[in-house]
Amino acid sequence: MDYPASRDFILDKLEKDLSPDLYYHGLHHTLDVMAATETLCEEENVNEYDTLLLKTAATFHDAGFLRSNFDHEILGCDIVREYLPDFGYSEKAIKKICAMIMATKIPQSPKNKLEEIICDADLDYLGRDDFKRIGDLLFKELKTHRYLENREQWDALQISFLEKHTFFTESSQAKRSAKKAMHLAKLKKKIQNI
Repeated sequence: MDYPASRDFILDKLEKDLSPDLYYHGLHHTLDVMAATETLCEEENVNEYDTLLLKTAATFHDAGFLRSNFDHEILGCDIVREYLPDFGYSEKAIKKICAMIMATKIPQSPKNKLEEIICDADLDYLGRDDFKRIGDLLFKELKTHRYLENREQWDALQISFLEKHTFFTESSQAKRSAKKAMHLAKLKKKIQNI
């Protein structure tokens, strides 16, 4: 498996071909998820082979946006099946990578440790200091694509999402849950004051 070559291939495609109005789901989000995945692999003591599969899944997890904003996880798996054999990935490895990508679909549904790691990496920002900045990008994207009309709808959506969301790995629970709870409390207070 030639991960570096597959990584360079898809990152180049994302940089050149993603719609410029994907303010949240742009190349920067993929790079963020890749970094969070690598950190979690170390913290969760993932073996070298599974780390490689996770890093590949993180790199390709939103590649489906190259084709459509709808069902991007399914489309991402199509891209994985189309291109990864050229980089020496076996059918078995591709199947695991696709399962990881599909687990990130909201609501997240991880069935094993690797899927839990990519799910936590994908939403790592929920428990970080850059939560508002990144959330604002998602709001801008959703508003541009007419999924939302105003900030009040966005705040209500975020509160509902944060209340239902849970981090799966021990590392993310330890590192991110307290900060996520602070963000939720702040949003609830904001709505009460309106």
